[in-house]
Amino acid sequence: MPPVLFLSRWLALSLLCSAFLPAAAGPTLDAAGWLARLNAAATDRNYRGTMVYTAGSGVVSSSRITHLSIGDQVYERAEALDGHQHRVYRHNEIVHSVWPHKKVVVVEQKTATPGGLVSTRRRVEPRALDHYSLTPKGTSVVAGRQVQVLMLEPRDGLRFAQRLQADDSTGLLLRADVLDPAGRVLESSAFTEIEIGQRADPSAVLEGMKPAGYQVLPSRREAVDWAAQGWRLKADVAGFRLVGCVKRPAPAQGEREGLALQAMFSDGLSFVSLFIEPYREQAHQRALAAEMGATHTVMQRVGEHWITAMGDVPRETLDQFVSALERRR
Repeated sequence: MPPVLFLSRWLALSLLCSAFLPAAAGPTLDAAGWLARLNAAATDRNYRGTMVYTAGSGVVSSSRITHLSIGDQVYERAEALDGHQHRVYRHNEIVHSVWPHKKVVVVEQKTATPGGLVSTRRRVEPRALDHYSLTPKGTSVVAGRQVQVLMLEPRDGLRFAQRLQADDSTGLLLRADVLDPAGRVLESSAFTEIEIGQRADPSAVLEGMKPAGYQVLPSRREAVDWAAQGWRLKADVAGFRLVGCVKRPAPAQGEREGLALQAMFSDGLSFVSLFIEPYREQAHQRALAAEMGATHTVMQRVGEHWITAMGDVPRETLDQFVSALERRR
């Protein structure tokens, strides 16, 4: 499963400081004010451009992004430019994923978790500042535009540092790097070219959302209550809260396909998913661990279930989640 780059929504805080330095230096804000500016720009600004994602050695993908906000209406389009060239459209809370090679359109409600390619980076909740410190680090240039560089440093070893670069004049996030404890870049997502503030026609943004001759399928994910499913964490993982729980198809094994429970947790910036499915001896033969960029994955048997823990966090964080997972009934 590919790492996820852009997730979650958060209502922007009002800016806490209105004083400005000279134009080239951007606004002077405290940590909460910086987050408010980033999140407001992601919601309210119109923009379109090409974003490139890199991870580890040799993992590169790119997508074409368009975001349009008109009053309380939001329109988005993201088109993968590599591999299977699928497209994802969003109008407010409804998401259409178009897969040309299968001639299929999957329709679902937008959730706080990744459903594939989406156009705006996850928001940073104010509570993230309980576990990260935010420090301005001067200016740089991304996609030909001057940016303010902001460093989010973790307060413990359960999460990675992130370096954010926001457009100086609008606050729109143009680049995000995830760093390991030594300061090396694990993965990066950045606009290579972008236009901000241009007018756009909503019908043009959504063009191709319902192609003729394609099969339209509902999402096979169903929102459920985590506690009612009979699971819990017997010990909290510091800073992480449950943000959603769904039932979804488990990986197919021959002609067999069951349902997996996916519980999603966040510390306001980073995300962890726990996938829980019945243990099958032929399909689940040995414990595994993997990493790609900042995304780590741990798979192992717990009682009569097979657990897959995945997130943009260190391996130790996933181990804590798996160790704390407990069947209540």
